[in-house]
Amino acid sequence: MPTNDVKLLGAPASQYVNRVQFALNLKSIDYEFIPQNMREKSELLLKSNPVHKNIPVLLHGDKPICDSLVIVQYIDEFWFDGPSILPSDPYDRAIARFWAAYIDDKWIPFFKELTTAKDEESKTALVEKILEGVKLFEDVFVKASKGKCFFGGETISFLDIVLGCYLGWLKAWGIQLDVNFLDESKTPALVGWAERFSSDKAIHGIIPETEELFRILQIILARAADAASK
Repeated sequence: MPTNDVKLLGAPASQYVNRVQFALNLKSIDYEFIPQNMREKSELLLKSNPVHKNIPVLLHGDKPICDSLVIVQYIDEFWFDGPSILPSDPYDRAIARFWAAYIDDKWIPFFKELTTAKDEESKTALVEKILEGVKLFEDVFVKASKGKCFFGGETISFLDIVLGCYLGWLKAWGIQLDVNFLDESKTPALVGWAERFSSDKAIHGIIPETEELFRILQIILARAADAASK
């Protein structure tokens, strides 16, 4: 599909960048991936996202679009002739956006808190909150999917992308904490969804290997411990 010069500034291990990659693949959009070192931010990144100075940034011609959720919605609206990402029904669209905001604003921050948790009691409390979220997502999936494969029904849609980008990190954190965050005996529908999502041709190969994410997690934890000791 003609792209009008599409570039993506990002890092392969970033779940937020992965979201954009999922959306671009679903729409069959060719793009150039420009890797970014977030410890030495490039002039292009700083120029393209002067407010947050962060990834991902989609460059569509000379137009920069920032923030993963905003970018995914932009892709869906601009390349409207591809498969729809956001639900067509206004109510379903609003519900998908509600849960997307919940995931980013309420659930993912628990993982960030884990990186600085100082004692086992704090870690245990955070793990419980994460598991409560997973159980909640099981209920949301059952209701939203209406017995079909994905949150959006038969095809991958907005909420699949928003939650699915974190599947690799769930496994990495699971190894670190010796916790099975996706337990088939507790959340069978969500486990099945995760398998279908990860194996989809538009998704497969984008989510980094668990071993690589675990390696990166060790670096993140070591830096957090070093910062806390100063």
